[in-house]
Amino acid sequence: MKHVLSILAVSLLAACGGEPNTATVTEPNNVTMTETTKNALTYPQTAKGKVVDSYFDNKIADPYRWLEDDRSKETEAWVKAQNKVTFDYLATIPYRETIKQKLAASWNYEKISAPFKEGKYTYFYKNDGLQNQYVLYRQLDDGSSEVFLDPNTFSADGTTSLAETSFSKDGSKLAYSISEGGSDWRKIIVIDVETKQKLETELVDVKFSGISWFGNEGFYYSSYDKPDGSELSAKTDQHKLYYHQLGTAQKNDPVIFGDTDSEKHRYVGASVTEDDKYLLITAAVSTSGNKLFLKDLTKPDSALVTILDHTDSDTRLLDNDGSKLYLVTNLNAPNKKVVTVDAVKPQPEYWVDLIPHTEHVLSASTGSGFIFAEYMVDAIAKVQQYDYSGKLVRDVELPGVGSVGGFSGKKQDANLYYTFTNYTTAQTIYSFNPALGDSKVYSKSGANFDSENYVSEQVFYSSKDGTKVPMIISYKKGLKRDGTNPTILYGYGGFNVSLTPSFSIPNAVWLDMGGVYAVPNLRGGGEYGKAWHQAGTQLQKQNVFDDFIAAAEYLEKQGYTSSNKLAIRGGSNGGLLVGAVMTQRPDLVKVALPAVGVMDMLRYHTFTAGAGWAYDYGTSEQSQEMFDYLRGYSPVHNVKAGVSYPATMVTTADHDDRVVPAHSFKFAAELQAKDAGTNPQLIRIETNAGHGAGTPVSKQIEQMADIFSFTLYNMGYKPLP
Repeated sequence: MKHVLSILAVSLLAACGGEPNTATVTEPNNVTMTETTKNALTYPQTAKGKVVDSYFDNKIADPYRWLEDDRSKETEAWVKAQNKVTFDYLATIPYRETIKQKLAASWNYEKISAPFKEGKYTYFYKNDGLQNQYVLYRQLDDGSSEVFLDPNTFSADGTTSLAETSFSKDGSKLAYSISEGGSDWRKIIVIDVETKQKLETELVDVKFSGISWFGNEGFYYSSYDKPDGSELSAKTDQHKLYYHQLGTAQKNDPVIFGDTDSEKHRYVGASVTEDDKYLLITAAVSTSGNKLFLKDLTKPDSALVTILDHTDSDTRLLDNDGSKLYLVTNLNAPNKKVVTVDAVKPQPEYWVDLIPHTEHVLSASTGSGFIFAEYMVDAIAKVQQYDYSGKLVRDVELPGVGSVGGFSGKKQDANLYYTFTNYTTAQTIYSFNPALGDSKVYSKSGANFDSENYVSEQVFYSSKDGTKVPMIISYKKGLKRDGTNPTILYGYGGFNVSLTPSFSIPNAVWLDMGGVYAVPNLRGGGEYGKAWHQAGTQLQKQNVFDDFIAAAEYLEKQGYTSSNKLAIRGGSNGGLLVGAVMTQRPDLVKVALPAVGVMDMLRYHTFTAGAGWAYDYGTSEQSQEMFDYLRGYSPVHNVKAGVSYPATMVTTADHDDRVVPAHSFKFAAELQAKDAGTNPQLIRIETNAGHGAGTPVSKQIEQMADIFSFTLYNMGYKPLP
């Protein structure tokens, strides 16, 4: 994250085909932090450069291009100056500390995960309450448990987190990855399970990778070549699959796939079947669609067999039974189905439907020798149990209306586990007997939250074009629909991601303070399959914003809230959603909370793995039509002078190498320079943190206290509601 500020040496890009031609690239050699006072807030005045890009003969100024240089002293100074303004402002809110204490008290209860068996030990994760990171424990049979791996000891401030964990086939070794400061770049450490001692030098520079063991001797992992320049923002687009043999140097790890131009893909992953018989390799150029390859591991010199040579579907291995493969696919089945095929001839023309395509979106898992088909019915879970011949065993009776996770394990597991939750039910873990179909409570949440005092209702509203969109609205019983209730409308709407009901400690505190929390299932998500996803992509992206705007209007029309008591919130692609909606309809809400958002739609694909998002967004280079469309809603390019925008607190992190913080930096600079109203336009920049995964509990509490405080204060609350 540290470019040199001067961009004078930037080489010109070819102007053909809409490639951006950086025509004028002079920048100030020194950035001076002068100040602008507006409505009792003094913002650092962000220096403007003279960068101008050309897209299809359109000249587009990019005055804050220098903020993309995440390694410069000038950017560092800008971050410090902005944070000072923001935290000085937050410090004036009288109930900020009270909300922080409420969050900490609500967070402070023991949380555990479902157990899982590896070798002779049973493992589980536990957090005593306010520990920054979950601790991995283990036990023998019914014996007492012991700490096995404590990520809280990885760094003094809790910002180094445990990411991926993968045990060797006999459970004697563990390979785990760590993330430092929230970065997507990881290190892999291998230890002996009995002694807990490192077995070799750690692997470094690993990114977007699973860890899949072959027996007990080695494992497959994925990464990119180390980029030139800033590893936090430089483009990464050729993912490679490696095999690491224990006891050998990482530099000698052979590339299994991805080293040639013909094998160039942005995302490459691998999984080894439970019996060590096959290696399945997925290869994708974007976040949707993948090729699929097969290697017979019983024959060391076997060639890769192509199962799918195109990216027209999302297809993955579910399991195998000898040479019989079980695949989950949406090829000619937009809501997904399960098929079987022999590994000798694994191409689609030989596939046989096992669990057919239905009107509801399927997610499949395996455990105890059964297949579990989870369906989303209007974003609510339904689960069916099948045997490996495709015979329906039973409809699994769930504890209520909500979301489930789990129903997975090894073939020999006698019991499986699943979690159940919704917006007003804290996560409960159930033990499930697949032979009998019985569920029993294994671990009930210790959250101090009485579900009986709250309501969570699903409604359907009409979007601008008449499309019916579901939304779940949660609130405390006795709520009066008089338009006075502080409300957070949360959305995402992209990348086939489904927002299903789940419990959140911060949201529980919000409800307890009398707030309303609403989540619509916008187009672009995966709640209704591929068609629903595609209806919110590329030249249909406006549908997502229209769906969100219509959700806000529904909440106001039905009396849940009013524009002066409504906040919109979303992160990553959801940050883009908030940025686009607040610039299109600045009158719609009182508060806007875009987090780690994709805000510069003309340049997003030039950073890290951003080019892989083109399936959803398209790029400014692909056509004049696509460029015009992106420019039409890109938040950075649609902040207009003379407009009063909602009270806005942009949130990002200085180590976010997924959606680089320059997106948020530039958006905040535009708001501060152009906003004509009296609402604050602030940016809160978390230091030594990334896109969100692994964020320490202490930082989560601080962030949410600041978000809730800012929201309520700008809705006009002097004491807490």
